[in-house]
Amino acid sequence: MPIRQLPDTLINQIAAGEVVERPASVVKELVENALDAGARRVEIDLEEGGIRLIRVRDDGGGIPPEELPLAVSRHATSKIASLDDLEAVATLGFRGEALPSIASVSRFELASRHTGNAHGASLQVEGGRIGEVAPKAHPPGTTVEVRDLFYNVPARRKFLRAERTELGHIEEWLRSLALARPDVELRVSHNGRPARRYRGDGMLASTDRLFETLGEEFAKHALRVDHAGAGLRLHGWIAQPVYNRASADQQYLYVNGRSVRDRNVAHAVKQAYGDVLFHGRQPAYVLFLEVDPRTVDVNVHPAKHEVRFRESRLVHDFTYRTLQQALAETRAGASADVAPVTEVAARTWVGPSSWQGSAQSGLALRVEDTRVAYAALYGGSGTEVLAPPMPMAEARDDAPPPLGYAIAQLHGIYILAENAEGLIVVDMHAAHERIGYEKLKCAHDGAGLRTQPLLVPMSVAVSEREADVAERESATLAELGFELTRAGPGSLRLRSVPALLADGDVEALLRDVLADLREHGDTRRIAAARDELLATMACHGAVRANRRLGLPEMNALLREMEATERSGQCNHGRPTWTRVPLADIDKWFLRGR
Repeated sequence: MPIRQLPDTLINQIAAGEVVERPASVVKELVENALDAGARRVEIDLEEGGIRLIRVRDDGGGIPPEELPLAVSRHATSKIASLDDLEAVATLGFRGEALPSIASVSRFELASRHTGNAHGASLQVEGGRIGEVAPKAHPPGTTVEVRDLFYNVPARRKFLRAERTELGHIEEWLRSLALARPDVELRVSHNGRPARRYRGDGMLASTDRLFETLGEEFAKHALRVDHAGAGLRLHGWIAQPVYNRASADQQYLYVNGRSVRDRNVAHAVKQAYGDVLFHGRQPAYVLFLEVDPRTVDVNVHPAKHEVRFRESRLVHDFTYRTLQQALAETRAGASADVAPVTEVAARTWVGPSSWQGSAQSGLALRVEDTRVAYAALYGGSGTEVLAPPMPMAEARDDAPPPLGYAIAQLHGIYILAENAEGLIVVDMHAAHERIGYEKLKCAHDGAGLRTQPLLVPMSVAVSEREADVAERESATLAELGFELTRAGPGSLRLRSVPALLADGDVEALLRDVLADLREHGDTRRIAAARDELLATMACHGAVRANRRLGLPEMNALLREMEATERSGQCNHGRPTWTRVPLADIDKWFLRGR
């Protein structure tokens, strides 16, 4: 078959295969155009899940009549004019492909009135065939009507799902948009009935929009995050670890206002939650990352779902450290209404039995195996860190601490305490486990990473790509405890390993570390493996069920919980405490009725 130029209609239909996946894709493109035009109110009318009709009206700047044919022509746009504009895109749309692609697979009408004109005009497109511009009464703004999507591409139409499914995809995208643009009013109707309204109140800094979009439970457990540095800013909300999901259905990321999916950032978030989330559960978050537009490429995905960062390693590290620090402040007794994250003073190791910036109270970890293991790693008995002195019970005053004062022990498992709001119930083993774990981590961090030389250097077979990473990142690997050299195109010679992990599968761990360095430019595999071992040690050292504690011991544990990072969850992600407001207890007994 000879080479020939494809007709414009077929070119647009091919482009539609990338841009227009389903009705939700059409809604996305049309609403983003409305926002780029300065709209503050957008109305979306749907029929049969958007398959039969999608109508989007806006109050934006509008389009002059003479530009209507250009609007449905390929690669015609008002948003970029040069390569410099493309490298610093600030609008949601920029390619000029959406309208002609949509018009090529539907019965399409574009009506608009420019703010400088007294009258409006319209243009119809039938399956890619452009009609004539005609006068039409229209308020300032634009209306785009898309009927019978894929009517002329039956193979594509067969892939559409049931009406309820397609509507669900549209509602999910609109929920994502509503989180990012609380300044815009969105009204949705389906089959002639009002379906959803997001008020354009602009309350981005409050939890009103969270409540409106993600529900009461997310809003109640949301921690406000706002941190800037190194030319980056990350702000938004992350859910406390006790609020977690079976799937990633409440994970929203925006880069310079654009909703995207990014494996690099998702990996950083997962690592930040790694120490506090129950196994197999997913965190929930709404995060806005702001970067210099010149350092991010938004033109890497046909539907603009993904971006590419010039400094991906910086973005990953910034995201991880910001969220890790915020989650470290989820101490037991703390309120979910947290102020913007600021720099938290680090606890500093200043001696074998002294902590600067941390509480001295707490229960001793009374397991000899833990002391022996700790002593083997760092020398000494280990008693200094694992058995801090026991405090006396606090003197009560008019302002009880967040977890209150102990009043009883229930079945040798739970501590019951009274605070200003009502009843506090603490799982004493889970709480003590977290306290011991955090102490072990701090001690390990303070003492530094120890390496263990191998009696006989180990030859590790890797791919040539992995060997290149090992050679390039040799300094980083040395900091992690791996001393190695390249022995050939696909071979490494390993001379020393992290002492704490020497008895494990060192080869598998090294390959995982190399994979992380190649994909993300960073790794926490060593820290994660170390933490898993320390968590086991802390679990064995924590107080067991049915052990009777006196009030001074119980109060000591409560004060330690209030001072310990991440003490709201145990090492396995389970909650360590809960509160029962006095008003709820009153309801049990019908008081006040």
